[in-house]
Amino acid sequence: MLETVIRGGTVVDGTGAPAFPADVGIADGRIVAVGTVTEDAARTLDAAGLCVAPGIIDPHTHYDAQLFWDPSASPSNLHGVTTVIGGNCGFTLAPLNADDADYLRRMMAKVEGMPLAALENGVPWNWSSFGDYLDRLEGGLGVNAGFLVGHCALRRKVLGAERSGEVATDDELDAMRSLLGESLAAGGLGFSSSQSRTHSDGDGAPISSRYADRREMLALCEEVSRHEGTTLEYITNGCLDTFSDEEIDLMVAMSSTAHRPLNWNVLTVDARSPEKTARQLEASSQAAAAGGRIVALTMPTLVPMNMSFLNHCALFLIPGWGDVMSLPVPDRMAALSDPAVRQRLSDAARSKDAGVFRRLSGWGHYTIGDTFSPANAGLEWRDVADIAAERGTDAFDTLLDIVIADDLRTVLWPKLSDRDDDSWRLRAQVWADPGAMLGGSDAGAHLDRMCGANYPTAFLADCLRGRRLVAVERAVQMMTEAPATLFGLRDRGLVAEGMRADLFLFDPTTVGSEPARLVEDLPGGTPRLFAASTGVARVMVNGVDTIVDGEPTGSQPGTLLRSGRDTYSVVPAAL
Repeated sequence: MLETVIRGGTVVDGTGAPAFPADVGIADGRIVAVGTVTEDAARTLDAAGLCVAPGIIDPHTHYDAQLFWDPSASPSNLHGVTTVIGGNCGFTLAPLNADDADYLRRMMAKVEGMPLAALENGVPWNWSSFGDYLDRLEGGLGVNAGFLVGHCALRRKVLGAERSGEVATDDELDAMRSLLGESLAAGGLGFSSSQSRTHSDGDGAPISSRYADRREMLALCEEVSRHEGTTLEYITNGCLDTFSDEEIDLMVAMSSTAHRPLNWNVLTVDARSPEKTARQLEASSQAAAAGGRIVALTMPTLVPMNMSFLNHCALFLIPGWGDVMSLPVPDRMAALSDPAVRQRLSDAARSKDAGVFRRLSGWGHYTIGDTFSPANAGLEWRDVADIAAERGTDAFDTLLDIVIADDLRTVLWPKLSDRDDDSWRLRAQVWADPGAMLGGSDAGAHLDRMCGANYPTAFLADCLRGRRLVAVERAVQMMTEAPATLFGLRDRGLVAEGMRADLFLFDPTTVGSEPARLVEDLPGGTPRLFAASTGVARVMVNGVDTIVDGEPTGSQPGTLLRSGRDTYSVVPAAL
């Protein structure tokens, strides 16, 4: 007897092929039949009017900490996600020296926007090796989760605080390579690193991996090649704007040395600068010519990210703004009140040197969110341009006057320039490029600034009832089979016999996402942005219901994904 039969649904199987009516039979956590199922089952689910798709695989998350206090990986689970990949951008919680927990906590709070109170109160920090860390998560997950091994933790473990800002000696490099090998053998899915200038630790110093030289990067990639089912992820300065020749050369060498794909995050698409998109995808074509593979992650939705002149955010990273934004709050407010400083900051934000951050300089297009001063009463959810027109003042001056009245606490929502029809058409072209893949949600990070976890349902809603840039079958394939293939996930990403029963049942007439809202449910009473879903009838992980009618069941049937056991090696064809 089967455990479950899902009857009468429309199967969108993840291959991109046309959807078809079929029953789905499940036993022992696997799909055992797709078609007309006549065998008896312990339970029968009526899927009439619903699409039955593979569970979504999110390739770029930072759930490394959250899974300890929230095994369900919310809100990703509400949006059809059944598998998450963590340990991205070179940031992991292991391996860990006994006296480095506070350092790692503060670094994660700075670079990934995880509230320090949540990290202090919600994570046990009772491990040393990467294998120990994985063991703490084993058996208590509501989703399938796999983790890359982060470069920063490797360097801190081996070089310590004293030498973490130095080029590694040969002996130190041998020790790092050995530690990476041990971590991969324990189940790490691969190696991740960041050399982006935007990444600094909790003390404001450059993260340790920014000091790694080419020799170190390639030695660690060579170690990856020795372990089954592994992969690479890498962030560099050019990911934010445009790759240099040197960056592409290193990325190509990393992939070809490891004999593994390398993915990077995140490719933004703007029709005003199509040459930038073409340049970023050159990394993929050059890698293919050299026998490697580079994949750009790109989002199929626009993810609003709020800004603040009080707390660290992208505004703090605009070149030329650092000396002002690093001042104590009273001094910062005084500087922001100075017309000369205002002019200098506005010019810097609009300059070529600002790179990708120029997208933040459309001051009139900011929407005022939460305000805190009587002087700002009535301004919430109004655009700065409208307020400036009323006052007869410059948009940047108007914005700064508002935030200064709030002691810099004002929540700001920029409306970026890449929302036009031409940009959406260009995105659809990029999605068809073999050098690109959907992903980049950053779920589990930047918790009070953004909520990218809802992209699967938001994208499906757009495909079914919005712009309709791609068919729903193709949309599902891009979020399921494609990432499963990139990471070599065994038995996941398709609705087919023999596959794990990770399933996402949704109503095509209503599937979508609610707007993100601020909730205070993190350890230590800290807030995060949270988006519920609509039209999600059921989510199953390994055959067990985790979501029913949009609500979590509390079940924890997830698998801790370990390299080799749960993944196979994806070797670029030329190698």
